[in-house]
Amino acid sequence: MPSVVLFHSVYGLRPAVLAAADRLRAAGHQVVTPDLYGVPPVDSVEDGFALLETIGRDVVLDRARDAVEELPARTVLAGMSMGAGIAGALLAERPETAGLLLLHGSGGSPEAVRPGLPVQLHLADPDQYEPPEELDEWSQAMTAAGAALEVFRYPGAGHLFTDPGVPDHDPAATAATWARVRSFLDAR
Repeated sequence: MPSVVLFHSVYGLRPAVLAAADRLRAAGHQVVTPDLYGVPPVDSVEDGFALLETIGRDVVLDRARDAVEELPARTVLAGMSMGAGIAGALLAERPETAGLLLLHGSGGSPEAVRPGLPVQLHLADPDQYEPPEELDEWSQAMTAAGAALEVFRYPGAGHLFTDPGVPDHDPAATAATWARVRSFLDAR
């Protein structure tokens, strides 16, 4: 079973992230959930973006780097929304990554992909933060770079659909996501 680092969304380290980590631990995985903000989570996307700007994107990325420094090279990089972007950003620095698990947002540069890298994306359909043309371009570039990419879309779900504490929550999409995530991680 691989180690997993799970980065939170722009809201901060919410109970939904901790519950997701507990779910993965119950399946036998070692999971780390770093707090990239160091302050309590917020209750709205707007407050989350304001907090991110106050803390600074570079500080958040440095905290993510610190969080993975002692983890095994073959750790799965995972993230929710903003955290998916953080996971993707670290890919270039961790070439032996066991997989890239992206929830609620794409992430990762095709230049950082090694041939056969397992990548799984779970995204609302439509998603207000992922325009279809940009997602198509990213998907094609990741596949052309050699990623073993799986994309799962959830029609009618809101952006952060796995978080029961936000209006986007969709129980059916959440159940399907966690079943697919478990299969993805079990294969690593």
